[in-house]
Amino acid sequence: MQSKALAPEYQGALTKMSVNASLTDVLAEGIRHLAAAEASGSQAEVARAGLAVAEAHRRLGHVAEADLAWKASYRSARSAEDLGAMAWALWSGGTLARQRGALRLAFRLLGLAADMGKRGGDVVARGYSLAGLAETGRIQGDYRTVATLHEQLLAEARARGEARHTVWALEGIAQIHRNTGSLDTALTMFEEAAQLAKDADDWRGRAWALRGIADIVSLRDDPERALTLLAEAEVTCREMKLSSALAYNHKMRANVLFRARRYEEARAVYEQALGEFSAMSEPRGEALARLGLVKARARLGRDRHETAADLDELRHTLNRIGLLNARDMVDKAYAELGVAPNGGAGDDGSGRR
Repeated sequence: MQSKALAPEYQGALTKMSVNASLTDVLAEGIRHLAAAEASGSQAEVARAGLAVAEAHRRLGHVAEADLAWKASYRSARSAEDLGAMAWALWSGGTLARQRGALRLAFRLLGLAADMGKRGGDVVARGYSLAGLAETGRIQGDYRTVATLHEQLLAEARARGEARHTVWALEGIAQIHRNTGSLDTALTMFEEAAQLAKDADDWRGRAWALRGIADIVSLRDDPERALTLLAEAEVTCREMKLSSALAYNHKMRANVLFRARRYEEARAVYEQALGEFSAMSEPRGEALARLGLVKARARLGRDRHETAADLDELRHTLNRIGLLNARDMVDKAYAELGVAPNGGAGDDGSGRR
């Protein structure tokens, strides 16, 4: 039996905050309770209020503030000798590192968080940290390594009735199936995640699931339904101030328009998403939006040599970050757009992403 969705990262005096609370409200409450905890001298409460501040800043795209906040939370937790709070702070730092494209640091911090959660007996912190490791490997494109861990985490979340974590695991496994070509399986899992999130009152999880459904629906030549699903998800992203999720929603909207050969509309939305990702220093999203923009501009008549130069630069960036799947997407774009690395011409193509 799945429970209603909870937000275990909202701790101490913030425990009662809804998983669907606006991030601006979470930030305001976190700052207020952080000040109160500092006045009381309780380092454990400082750490837990600081975690909410760090997570609100991260999800709002305030990278520098999030970095300062999770480190401060960790220092307070260490002073209080609270291993669970230390684990959560490390989880927040590792998640921020992944968001910033620092994948090696993300693996290191999340690994430390999982170990700390285990040592401190915080099962949820350990689970979230292992989930973070799995997601980092997945976005890197290392599916073989992380698929088993995703399945393990899904089984554990189902057994504990943790709806939010179950939704996350379903979406992660669905994304692996989508990226490896098993679209039927991916769609089934995204739809299950969307329904479970709805039943558990997890708006954020449902917004991400709707994005996944829209992706596959679009691949199956139903752009209008895909755009409708994305519009529904966008309402949630705006209400909750989910800056990163909104940017990825816009990037997917541009993908749908591109697949429908509405290239001018796609170009405009890719530019919008690129600006949003750049503003929050999210290099993975920025690179993916830039790839879409290069493709849209090429379809609108951009010079082949300039297109090839853009793809060369993108491939270098993705290699540096370590995003193997996204780098493979660039490799496919060369053939799709009829260019070759270093500006040589290739066969024209009309493949779809």
